Order: sequence, then C-alpha cells, then structure tokens
Amino acid sequence: MSRTGTLPGDPPGGRRALAVWGIGVSVYFVAVIFRTSLGVAGLDAADRFGVNASALSTFSILQLLVYAGMQIPVGLLVDRLGTKRVLTIGVVLFTAGQLGFALSPSYGTALASRALLGCGDAMTFISVLRLGTRWFPARRGPLIAQLAGLAGMAGNLVSTLVLARLLHGVGWTAAFAGSALAGVVVLVLLLLFLKDHPEGHEPQPFPHRGAAYVRRQIAASWREPGTRLGLWVHFTTQFPAMVFLLLWGLPFLVEAQGLSRATAGELLTLVVLSNMVIGLVYGQIVARHHGARLPLALGTVGATALLWASTVFHPALTGADRAPMWLLIVLCVVLGACGPASMLGFDFARPANPPERQGTASGITNMGGFVASMTTLFAVGVLLDATDDDYTVAFSSVFVLQALGVSQILRLRRRAARRERERLVASRVETVHVPA
Repeated sequence: MSRTGTLPGDPPGGRRALAVWGIGVSVYFVAVIFRTSLGVAGLDAADRFGVNASALSTFSILQLLVYAGMQIPVGLLVDRLGTKRVLTIGVVLFTAGQLGFALSPSYGTALASRALLGCGDAMTFISVLRLGTRWFPARRGPLIAQLAGLAGMAGNLVSTLVLARLLHGVGWTAAFAGSALAGVVVLVLLLLFLKDHPEGHEPQPFPHRGAAYVRRQIAASWREPGTRLGLWVHFTTQFPAMVFLLLWGLPFLVEAQGLSRATAGELLTLVVLSNMVIGLVYGQIVARHHGARLPLALGTVGATALLWASTVFHPALTGADRAPMWLLIVLCVVLGACGPASMLGFDFARPANPPERQGTASGITNMGGFVASMTTLFAVGVLLDATDDDYTVAFSSVFVLQALGVSQILRLRRRAARRERERLVASRVETVHVPA
C-alpha cells in the first residue's frame, strides 16, 4: 500500500474521473427528481384520479416494489454488461415513465407509468456506485458514495422547490411532461461522454453465463455477513425519511398539523437540506474512522425514533391539538440524517465482496430501505383509511420496522466485523507479494 492509502491496481481518480462520474451522478439526480415528484403532488394526484389514501399510497408502493424487486437483477446486469449500458436502459425507462405519468388519463395508466419509472430508477444508483469504484481509489469509497447520495438529495430538493411551483403554476401535464426533458438531456450526455472505466483498468473478462452463474453470484454475496448487515442497516435507517418525503409528509403536515402547503413544503425542503449537510459530515467521518459506521447508523435510528415518537404522540401526551413548530423543525433536521445513514450499509457490503460481486452485493443492500419504505407506505395508507385519518396510529407503524431492523443489526454486527478483519488481513498479505 502506498503512503496515500492507494492499493496496487487502484484507479487513479483525478479530474477526468470526477467528470465521468459526474455524468453518472447527473443521471441519478434526474431519476430522484422523477422518483420524488409524487411527494409534492400527492394531494393533486388524489384529486386528479379521485382516489383515497390507500389507492394514493399504491402509486409509491408499486414504484418501490418494482425498484426493490429490480435491485438484484440490476446488480447482476451491472456486473455483466457494465455501467453505461445499464444506465442507458434506465434513462429511457424512467423518462418514458415520467412522460406517461404526465399524460395518463386514468388511475390505471398512471400506475403503469409509475411502475415503468421505478424500473428505470432502479438501474441508476447501483450503476453510479459501480462507476465510483471503477474510477476512484478504494479509500475514497465512503466519501464518493455519500456524495452520490448528496446528488440524489439535490434532486429531491429540485422536486420540492421547482416541480411543486411548476405544478401549481402551469398545471399537471405541463409540469410533468416538461420535467421529462431532463431525462433526454442526461441521455445525450451519457451516450456521448460516459466510459465504464479508465484505460488500463479494464475488469476481468466475464466468462460465466446462465442461471447457474446467477445463483452462485447471489449466494456468494448473501453468505457474506457484511452484505446482510449492509442490507439491514439500509433497511432500518432509510425508510422514515423516504416515507415522509415520498408521500405522507405533506398530507401529515397539512391535514394533521394544520400548516399551509407553502410551510409544509419548506419543512420538506429542510429535510433535504439537512440530508445534504449531514451526508458530507458522515462521509468525512467514515473515511477517517471506519469503526464509526455502526455507531452512526444506530445513533441515527435512535434519534429518528425519539423525534418521530415525540411528534406523533405529542397531542396525546400534552393535550395540544398539534405539535409545536420547533418540534417539527427538529424532526425534519433529524430525518435528514436517514439518507446518509442508509449509505453506511454499502460501506459494510463493499469490503465484504470482491470487485466482481460489487454490483450484486450493492443490489442486495439497496433492497433493504426500499422494502421497508414500501411496507410502511402501505401500512400508513391502510391505517389512515381504517382509523379515519388518525396519523398517530398510522405513523406508529414506523416503530415496528425499526425494532425489527435493529434486532438484525445487533445479531450480525460481530460476525460481519470478524469476517471483515479476516478479509483485510488476507488483502494485506496479497499486497505484500505484489511485484514492485
């Protein structure tokens, strides 16, 4: 290992790497704009298609169901086909989905459009992670992953600020169809300038094909405790903010807390801004102190649960009709840590798997938070309909999934740490024998 911590064979990084990686990140940025566009249009969608809370939640549930279900296949595709091809397919699909959503005349066609969008969206983040490992040294991995997540939050910010204003300014069709043009722009950039890897750092040939290889790839990734720990960290940390931003935050703030749409939108923006700041902090901490991963993840879960409970149960505990504004602000700041904490899941899966399994392992990890989000979105919608819009009961479903996730993290943490130490020792032995 060199003084800079770069391993033999590591990509060099540099400005060219940043430029190529930036194109991939721009694709993810647009995908997140499209993914979160329903979060600012939930009430409009309910009016446009004449649906109740359960049917409204189906939009996001179906989108996330497709997204989560695609993660392992996408990971395998990235390992097999490379980043550029998978990203190209993804851009075409999520752009078509956004345009279809703009033009949908009925609830059914709108659902199909969100499913198509989810399929394309599923191909972006894992591809961007793989692009980062191909263009930057391994020691930059945690920071590069957090910066990718930061770009995603920037897309969420655009959705919250820009798309919301367009929606109420030019109307449903023009706003969603106009936003679809961003997909065309990133597709052109992708086709013209993106490369899978720098010269001299080509991956090993991919000789394996067929179902047997797929089974081996998935089984080998799953056997690693670090992959499973990464999945449960992602599962437990990500979903409260995802549920809040994707669909139920705006209705909760407007209907249960009595805020105006403008004020509710500002609070959703605060979640995104907090995420961007905390993402940079978490990335720097983990890059310098690898052992901080688990304390950061569990600390985020604990803080989220505390603020969520304080807000949801505030009326019952104090007799007040609504939570005070300061508490809503603190809740939104803490929810901003959920995204960066979920990225820590990849920092457990990455060192647990060799380069040829990175896409598959990332796909398994990335399923976690989206399965939790999908489950909670459905539970909240059903409970709201069953309790006549009682958000206290509906939002309490969050604690069930947090408890499940924490129990699995605690169960796997020692096994994953032991296995990671073994792999680190083995890699150091191999490094010693690398010819000068």
